[in-house]
Amino acid sequence: MMKKKRVMFLCTGNSCRSQMAEGFAREFGRGVIEAYSAGLAPAGVNPRAAAVMKEAGIDISGQTSKAIDEDLLGRMDVIITLCGHAEALCPRTPPEIKRIHWPIKDPVGTVGTEEEIMNAFRRARDEIKERVKTFCDRYREQTTKV
Repeated sequence: MMKKKRVMFLCTGNSCRSQMAEGFAREFGRGVIEAYSAGLAPAGVNPRAAAVMKEAGIDISGQTSKAIDEDLLGRMDVIITLCGHAEALCPRTPPEIKRIHWPIKDPVGTVGTEEEIMNAFRRARDEIKERVKTFCDRYREQTTKV
């Protein structure tokens, strides 16, 4: 049986991008990824993020916005930051923890009609979906090679 890779997705508020990434990692990484998310200043799960994830068939409405737990952070295999603020301010981690940065534009600050705002959330969701799926697929391939 393969060891699950522990992955934490970080952003500032743990309200949108990191929540989406956690939801996709739980789906695409089933059996190989143990997914977590946290933020520098937790702000609650954004209802628009939950709505666009539901459109994609993934329910994140039961997830909660969490602050970074440094003990838990230190037990991760990979930390993926989704915004420059989290990348710069994430606490130091041991060198054996792989750090990855995915600069995903934050849809939360989008100004416009409701449709324009929702499209910004969908764009972020779709970009995160592709990155998480590729990440999970690559890890699954690495662990199944003999």
